[in-house]
Amino acid sequence: MFIWEGVSEFVAVAEAESFTQAAKKLTISTAQVSRQVSALEARLSTKLLYRTTRKVSVTEAGQIYYQHCRQVLDGLEEAERTMTNLQLAPKGKLKLTAPITYGEKTIAPLVNDFVQQYPELEVQMILTNQKLDLVAEGFDLAVRLGKLEDSSMMAKRLSSRTQYICASPQYLAAYGEPQRLSDLEQHNCLQGNLDYWRFQEQGQARNIRVKGNIRCDSGWALLDAALKGIGIVQLPDYYVHAALAKGKLVPLLAQYQEPDEGIWALYPHNRHLSPKVRMLLDFLSDSLE
Repeated sequence: MFIWEGVSEFVAVAEAESFTQAAKKLTISTAQVSRQVSALEARLSTKLLYRTTRKVSVTEAGQIYYQHCRQVLDGLEEAERTMTNLQLAPKGKLKLTAPITYGEKTIAPLVNDFVQQYPELEVQMILTNQKLDLVAEGFDLAVRLGKLEDSSMMAKRLSSRTQYICASPQYLAAYGEPQRLSDLEQHNCLQGNLDYWRFQEQGQARNIRVKGNIRCDSGWALLDAALKGIGIVQLPDYYVHAALAKGKLVPLLAQYQEPDEGIWALYPHNRHLSPKVRMLLDFLSDSLE
């Protein structure tokens, strides 16, 4: 069984490099701090601190022990904050951003459900496909799709999305079904912002350049074109799920489908999130599982 006596005192002395300052921080006597640390060293059979009349320094063994103890104490502090936060109803302003389509279809309804539970919240939600500066523009949270760029932000995976290659039955009846990636050269591939589609072949990522007679930055417009038999599309599941389920679109080249991509919540690097942001994160994560 782990004995806590002396741990908090040792950590305080190691950080302050002073028994007197550690005692002030812990609001106990210097003599009590000294006794507890000495008892800890005796229990561990290890010298943790060098003591002189002028200075206190940490031994090599003490540095190792300090790192472990600091992590444990941080965890306990975080657990206590979490328990306290559970008693606090979220309120005040909360600012977040999400991509337009996914935000309209999925995130906004969930945020509305959250606000319905906590009506003292005042939410500002910006739906845009632009990558906004969260810190400079005062955002508490951002929802991002796909592969994350290197960032100083913290990230929490909320869910995942699947990219589908698909076409309508009438298009396939007229032009045939592609069996290999090279077959796409012979087909009308409806494009979004990029002139290539992403696949995986034999465990390796592959980008295949495609061409077609429609290019549009709206997934709904490309979906409409595919449903009308104009060509083949590559779109995320939230665009095409209903059409695939009803047989209005047919999935293609499943053997080359790339792994699911993450749907992420990003927030500024802050270990101690406010209750409203933490609770919204948990709510979104639970709802999107």
